[in-house]
Formats: sequence, C-alpha cells, structure tokens
Amino acid sequence: MPHHTPLIATIVIGLVLAFVLGAVAHRLKASPLVGYLLAGVLIGPFTPGYIADQHIADQLAEIGVILLMFGVGLHFSLTDLLSVRAIAIPGAVAQIAVATLLGMALAHAFGWTFGAGLVFGLSLSVASTVVLLRAMQERRLIETERGRIAVGWLIVEDIAMVLALVLLPPLAGILKGQSGADFVTLGLPLLLTIGKVGAFVVVMLVIGRRAIPWLLHYVAHTGSRELFRLAVLAIALGVAYGAAMLFDVSFALGAFFAGMILSESELSQRAANESLPLRDAFAVLFFVSVGMLFDPMAVMQHWMLVLATVAIIVFGKSVAAYAIVRVFGHSHATAMTISASLAQIGEFSFILAALGVTLGLMPERGRDLILAGAILSIMLNPFLFALLDRVLAGPDAAKPVPAPAAEADGPREPVPVTALTGHIVLVGHGRVGGFIGEALRPTGVPMLVIDNAPDNAERARQRGFETIAGNAADPEIVAAANLPAARCLLVAIPDAFEGGQVVDQARRLNTGLPIIARAHSEAEIEHLKKHGATAVVMSEHETAKAMIEGIPPLS
Repeated sequence: MPHHTPLIATIVIGLVLAFVLGAVAHRLKASPLVGYLLAGVLIGPFTPGYIADQHIADQLAEIGVILLMFGVGLHFSLTDLLSVRAIAIPGAVAQIAVATLLGMALAHAFGWTFGAGLVFGLSLSVASTVVLLRAMQERRLIETERGRIAVGWLIVEDIAMVLALVLLPPLAGILKGQSGADFVTLGLPLLLTIGKVGAFVVVMLVIGRRAIPWLLHYVAHTGSRELFRLAVLAIALGVAYGAAMLFDVSFALGAFFAGMILSESELSQRAANESLPLRDAFAVLFFVSVGMLFDPMAVMQHWMLVLATVAIIVFGKSVAAYAIVRVFGHSHATAMTISASLAQIGEFSFILAALGVTLGLMPERGRDLILAGAILSIMLNPFLFALLDRVLAGPDAAKPVPAPAAEADGPREPVPVTALTGHIVLVGHGRVGGFIGEALRPTGVPMLVIDNAPDNAERARQRGFETIAGNAADPEIVAAANLPAARCLLVAIPDAFEGGQVVDQARRLNTGLPIIARAHSEAEIEHLKKHGATAVVMSEHETAKAMIEGIPPLS
C-alpha cells in the first residue's frame, strides 16, 4: 500500500508539532501562537528534516480563515457593523495611507521604484485576519465596542485589498513607467469590482437572509446532530467559495457575511459551538503555514532591513492607529487595543507581495522582507497584548473597561456595584438560565443576571431582574455583582472553560460563597471543581436520576 500522503502528513505532523511546541510556549508563559509558528519553521523548506507541502498547508490555512471569519460573523450583526462605520471606514483608510507612505519611504531608501514602494507599503498596511481575531477572542472582546471597531476596521481593510489586487494588473504598466492607460484599463476594473462586491452584499441581504436561516432551521427539525453540523460547515464553506468564484470577493469576507446573516437565527449559538473544534484546528494550521515561509538566513543576512520593516508594522501602524482612534474621540483603552490588534501583517500581505513580484513591480527581496516582517510581527503580537493588559491594569486600574453594553465613545465609566445583598447571581440567561430565572422569580429572592449576549440581557430586564450586560469572567463585572454579600452564584453558561474562569474570579472574592455550575462531561466537572465550584450539575446525570426515580417500585 503506498504511503505517499502529503495531505495527511502535513496535517498530522503540523498539528502534533504545534501541540508540543504550543504546550512548551504556554509552560514558559508565552502565547501558544509562538509555538505554532515555530512548528511551521521546523517543517518548512529552510530547516533540515521533514519538509511539508507548502501548497497544501496554505489551502488548509485558508479553511481556517473561512471558519474563523464565519464564527466572528455569528457573533456580529449588520447593526453592529453599521454602528462603527463612522470610525472603521475613515480610520482604516487613513491607517492604510500612513502605513503605505511609510513603506514607500523605506522602499525609496532601498532605491526601489515607485511601483515597488507602493506594493511594499500596501503589503505592510493590512493586518492578519486570524491573528487579530484570535487575540480578540482570547480576551472576549469581539462583542465589545473595541471588538466591533477592530472587526469593522478589518473588513474595510479586506475590501481595500480586494480592490488593490484587481487594480494592480492594469496599473502595472503605468507603475513601471509605461504609457497607454485609459478608462478601459483603469476605470472599468474598479467599477466592475465595486459592482461585484455590491452584488454580493445585495444577494446575501435579499436571498441569503431568508435562505440560510430557513435551511438551518429545516435541518435542526430533522433531529440529526450530524446533519446539523454538516449544514453549518456547508453554509460557511459554500458561501465563502461561492463569493470568491462568482463575485471575486475574498473567502474571509464571504464567510463573515454568511455568519452575520446566520446570527439573526435563534440557532446561531448552536452553529457556533458546532463549528468551534474545526475552527480552532484549522486556525492552528494557518500559523503553521505562516511559519513554513520563514527563512532564518534571510533575517540574518538583511537584519537591518528586516528590523526597519518590523518597525513600520509594529510601531508605525500602531502609532497611526492610536492617533486616529483618539482623534475620533474614543478612549485610551480603545485606541491601545486597536493599535495592538493591527501591529502585524498576514494573508493579504503575502498575496500582494506575490502579485507584485509576478507583475515585475517589486523585487523578490521585497517579498522576503514582507514574509520576515509577518513572522516576527505575529510572534511579537502576543507580547504586545500582554504588555497592553499590564498597561491597562496599571495606571488605568481605577478606570476599568466596562462590559459591552456600557461601552461608549469618549471616557468610560466604571460599572457600578449593585446594591443588592443576600441575592442570587445568575451567569447566563439562555435556555437553562432563563428556566432558572422563571423558577426562582416567584420566591421573591433578589436576583442579578449577568449575560454578554444583548438579547439575553434584555429578556432578563423585561422579567424584572437587575442585569449587567457583560462577560462574567471580566474582573470588573464580577466585582460589580457584589459577590461578598451574595447568597450564591449559579453559572449557567454552556462553555465550561469560560465557566471555570468565572468560578475562579468569584472564589477569589468570596471564599465561602456557594457556587453551582453547569457541565457536559466528567472532564468539565473536574475542571470546574478544580477552580472552586461547590457543586457541578451535569445534564446527563440529572436525566438519568429522573428516569430512575420514575421507575415503578420494584418488588
């Protein structure tokens, strides 16, 4: 039996090495992303030993980008996107312009042509989708104002890069000093691209808005979890592929719109949970594929040029983004978060660099500098966020970042501590939490509900419960719940890992507080108890007990 299986080898060796080095990085208090990138370096063509198939790795990474953007879309709505247009559109355009000019200035110092400088600068101006979203998700910022601005900014950058990719070929002659440009070679491609993007948006809003939720509801009513999971993946991958093939829109943008349309369905949370395992696995393969592009010798030979490139990515873009966000009246915390999020480059940078070399606009050394800058900036990004966390927790500790509903433009106000005492704190007001609330409301015991989903929080308010809209794992949100004076804490959210963080925060504030949490497996029970839960309820156990109690008396 033949064993030449480059696809299987790339997946298996990539994931195994990423796991090992990611665990080592975590042990050393660094981000696992660093381990994933190093795994890619080890199986890349520039280091001895096994060499993975770069082409296959790139396609696997693209699936990761699709699933990640689909997941972000599930937690994003058209209203959220439009709510940040006033800062996302001008901010992204201004930041792209500044970064491009800085790149052109550096290219001019190299002695490159105007066209080479333009491609080089554009490649340094666009952030990596995966890196930005992973950083936001790790800090649970996607549904905050800062997260919405960052995602909106990212969408504008993606659209700008799609336009750049379409316009570069017809502009190549002019950028290389040739003549003969007219409306047909310049204006027509631009209008065609804008028309395709507009047509895609219209199709998604008119047809997709009805067809996608209907399809998912139909599959859900079949009762087959396997079909439901398959439907979620088919929607994410199918819409992304169709958007790219039919409308020349990027896979990432197509997947984002598919998720955003599906977010209006009541099944959006279940869809997000079903796609999560594959999303995380393929996101890891993205970082492995990026690491495979890294040539350590190129960095050593041109280290000054590499440092200058990294300086533009990490410092030039960050300073520009910070200044732009502050000019628009947003807080210091928002500006710092956005600037840290954008201090790296990724997928579109590689595509632009490859196109520039193919068109003869940029020398191959420019592509090498962009790849080295991408690797180093991605490696540095987790440390920048760690520094950001320290900065915001230091001088600004007295001005903590509020929950999503409390975020607003300008200076931020702390979330006020509830005046309730002897109360029950309920984290999560979804299906389980909503049932708990209804069951306890007749008792008259005061209750405080914490939920980061606006719809759930609003339902809790309508039922008469005092409500905090935010993530209960946030130290400020937990502090606002006045746990030292609470009767007990009920953690009803389905994610046991997030629940463990909530339990851990609560236990630090009140060592004697009864904490009851929810789990779906024995491992989750152990995890929650390890973090301080008094009791953990597993639905399968309770179902079994109820069924046993229903058995007629045995003679």
